[in-house]
Amino acid sequence: MLSMGVQAVLVVVLLGVAATKAGEDKVEIWRTKVTLTCPQEGNWYKHSESLKNKSQDYEFIYTSKGTYRCEYISDPNSKYYFHVEGNVCEDCFELEGNTLFMVIVGDLLLTIIMMVIVYRCTNKKSSAGPPQPSKAPPRSGGRGPPVPSPDYEALNPQTRAQDTYSMVNRMG
Repeated sequence: MLSMGVQAVLVVVLLGVAATKAGEDKVEIWRTKVTLTCPQEGNWYKHSESLKNKSQDYEFIYTSKGTYRCEYISDPNSKYYFHVEGNVCEDCFELEGNTLFMVIVGDLLLTIIMMVIVYRCTNKKSSAGPPQPSKAPPRSGGRGPPVPSPDYEALNPQTRAQDTYSMVNRMG
């Protein structure tokens, strides 16, 4: 099974072969079918073997590379050659260059729009500046902290259990 990268290269090669044009001749590849179009009506040959087809178009299922030619019926000395080489597959699809370009441009535009939206949303939330620490209400009379309740007293290590997590270690 071929990886996606190799398949993409094969599609590009196929499009290159299919897009070759010179004058009124044409080579079209669609999936496994190849259509050759000669500028004039003629007899078709593969290498030196006659294909028994007197027309302007020649269609066949691509199996291997080859050189095809059409000899014009009106002038048997005039010949037109086609060299067909490529990779075809039943599941391939054709993608034109303009369509690919538009998809890339559209993707870039949507990415830029999303970046602007995210930037503006984060800017609005942080535009008030850093959050101010809350101040405790001022005490009346300038007194100190309240005296601890007599209901609570400091821990006494001698009265505590001696389990692993029951030890009180004073640092400093």
